[in-house]
Amino acid sequence: MTTMPNIELAKATVAEVADEAATKVVAREVNVYYADKHALHDVSIDIPEKAVTAFIGPSGCGKSTFLRCINRMNDTISICRVSGRIEIDGSDIYDRNLDPVQLRAKVGMVFQKPNPFPKSIYENVAYGPRIHGLTSSKADLDEVVTMSLKRAGLYEEVKDRLASPGTGLSGGQQQRLCIARAIAVNPEVILMDEPCSALDPIATAKIEELIDELRENYTIVIVTHSMQQAARVSQRTAFFHLGKLVEEGPTEQIFTAPQDKRTQDYITGRFG
Repeated sequence: MTTMPNIELAKATVAEVADEAATKVVAREVNVYYADKHALHDVSIDIPEKAVTAFIGPSGCGKSTFLRCINRMNDTISICRVSGRIEIDGSDIYDRNLDPVQLRAKVGMVFQKPNPFPKSIYENVAYGPRIHGLTSSKADLDEVVTMSLKRAGLYEEVKDRLASPGTGLSGGQQQRLCIARAIAVNPEVILMDEPCSALDPIATAKIEELIDELRENYTIVIVTHSMQQAARVSQRTAFFHLGKLVEEGPTEQIFTAPQDKRTQDYITGRFG
């Protein structure tokens, strides 16, 4: 009999998540098509507020495709078509009257590869608040930049070189700068698509610590290939396979007592 791997689980217990978290994002029967290819099939899930939800599964299973639906990033792909319903706080994010730019201010995104703008560290963080008109003075903007860098655990490392290029930072620092940039516009949801895959173990550990701190104030959804990472940082886990959401639930249950054989086979390494 195949045994479940020994995986260290996130700090919050199942009971804590159940007691504390209201639902932030609701998806019902979401389908995604790339031209004639049916990439995502009838995905329905509730994502809790101020908790970390991890999407796991083999490459090409649809987890990043679904993540991109939550802030309408798939709108930028001409051959992509999305059906179904996704709500944030009860509002349909695919409503024709909703400006996707405003949605993406509310739903920040951190990508797989750190992508700081070719600007100074300060300007990377100040860009969003400035274009969205969130600050009324230079002093206000300075405060937003400082607080965002502090929340991203980067301020102490860069406070004396805010005018230096963001691209001159290390990979881990660049990713934390991108997180600071995302939270500078005061989002409610942060989407992270493999945020540590390009980082070394030390930088990865810092990002994971940061994710655990950020969940106190933000709803976080993370796509990861690392089951160990999902177990360490998330309170809920969703397993995707062949474009379908196979199973989702409290992380502890998914990793120790999955209900679907496909989930167990993936977690125990029979495929992936």
